[in-house]
Amino acid sequence: MNFIRLLPVIFSFLLLAAHFVRAGQNSYALALFILLLLLTLKKSWVPWVIQVTLLLGAIEWLRTLMFVAQMRIEFGMPWTRMAIILGAVALFTALSGLVFRSKALRKIYSGMIIP
Repeated sequence: MNFIRLLPVIFSFLLLAAHFVRAGQNSYALALFILLLLLTLKKSWVPWVIQVTLLLGAIEWLRTLMFVAQMRIEFGMPWTRMAIILGAVALFTALSGLVFRSKALRKIYSGMIIP
């Protein structure tokens, strides 16, 4: 059941890893897979590391959105749909960290303090 609760986090990490692989940045993708393995540790600091990574990932999606939109505008190509999709992916990535606010996951990662 907790695996299902963690699916948004796992999906966000896999999307980010695919993004980095496509950009030829395999070391970042590997780092994301290693960070994803941290979910198996039941330590209080794990959610914080994952949440910070997800926020950085959302920033990366927004950076990519700005870069691709600028490029498409310069070439006179449509960019609105792409911006909506990448914006939604950035929002999903950022909000994925909220799964650690559930009572079940708080119990697993004992000692976690959420403001």
